[in-house]
Amino acid sequence: MSKKTVFIQGAIASEFIAQSIAKHQSKHTIGAHNIFLGQVRADEINGKEVVAIEYTAYEEMAEKTFDEIRESAFAQYDLTCMHIYHSIGVVKAGEICLFVFVSATRRKQVYEATETIVNWIKTEVPIFGKEIFENNNFTWKKNT
Repeated sequence: MSKKTVFIQGAIASEFIAQSIAKHQSKHTIGAHNIFLGQVRADEINGKEVVAIEYTAYEEMAEKTFDEIRESAFAQYDLTCMHIYHSIGVVKAGEICLFVFVSATRRKQVYEATETIVNWIKTEVPIFGKEIFENNNFTWKKNT
């Protein structure tokens, strides 16, 4: 397993997601993929619309936690491969900020693993989001 950084500066481009999918078509032992894409919502908070989220993290600690999530996922599920990418910096409403890509020989594993992995990311990884409004005011995002 090669170690890659999880963090991508800014939004995760659809081209990057498409290339990730295309790379797996040559792996003929895979029978199922599941993808979770987290997108920044234009939530309304106290009458103001969120236009972007600025993500920050304790990157060293977050990378360690992502490694632990990866190890736990492979121990708990019969996965062929798994990739996690999370934005750092400003991501506008409508753009992708989280990309989880899970592959296995059978579909049941990828469904269960993806949900578990996303929940671990939301509850365990020290990533912080500052919701930015049109007037550049902000509020700290609470993960749900």
